Amino acid sequence: MSRIDHRSQTTLVTGASSGIGTAFARELARRGSGLVLVARRAERLEALAAELTAAHGVKVEVLPADLSRPGAAEEVHAEVQRRGIGVTSLVNNAGFGDSGRVHEQDPARLQDMVTLNVGTLVGLSRAFLPALREADGYLVNVASVAAYQPIPDLAVYAATKAFVLSFTEALWHESRGTRLRVLCLSPGLTGTEFLDVAGEGAAGGRTTMQTPEQVVDTALRALGRRRVPPSVVSGRQNALTTNLHRFLPRRAAVELVARVTSPG
Repeated sequence: MSRIDHRSQTTLVTGASSGIGTAFARELARRGSGLVLVARRAERLEALAAELTAAHGVKVEVLPADLSRPGAAEEVHAEVQRRGIGVTSLVNNAGFGDSGRVHEQDPARLQDMVTLNVGTLVGLSRAFLPALREADGYLVNVASVAAYQPIPDLAVYAATKAFVLSFTEALWHESRGTRLRVLCLSPGLTGTEFLDVAGEGAAGGRTTMQTPEQVVDTALRALGRRRVPPSVVSGRQNALTTNLHRFLPRRAAVELVARVTSPG
């Protein structure tokens, strides 16, 4: 594939109001891409849009939306069409986690997690795929190192990210022969607001983390390869860890993960 000309791109980034989403927006704007920023917090999006337009002279559209609601993907796509925006690339970054035993967690919160992490991601991917396949752009779906094994006390979150990994790698194969680059990006523990939402238990006792900028750099390096891989794990140690489960029986893998991630 040819190199990505970001100056010809208009990229929709979900979860753009903080963390990895904001880092994507800043780096893509620096490279000349137009942007559509989607998240719940309108004031943060407006401030980021003003910053990026002033710094890089790119066009930035703001689209506040609660993507954890059923039907949100279709509403976002309809609004983009109504505004006449030609989206050429998509970064599905929005998502959240929640730690705890499943039987003790709030059922409504679990449903919101599945809707956002899985339903909206699939809905946006499907809605924009026809246009993306005609453009010389990319689709990045953000999963997690949690996608590579079941994780007790993060059971639903890990399962949603396993879905994202499987779904995106299948899309990668379906998109061969087109100009669309498809990539699943799996960060490890990153310096974002994730733990504020998921709870400190989601850290599993770990303290070392990457920056959002390092995660974005991993994704853009992978997208810049002549042969884009179906998925990439951000961070060498994270990449090594995600491969361990392949050498263990399923029972042993789950028990090992439970011991390693236990806060105690």
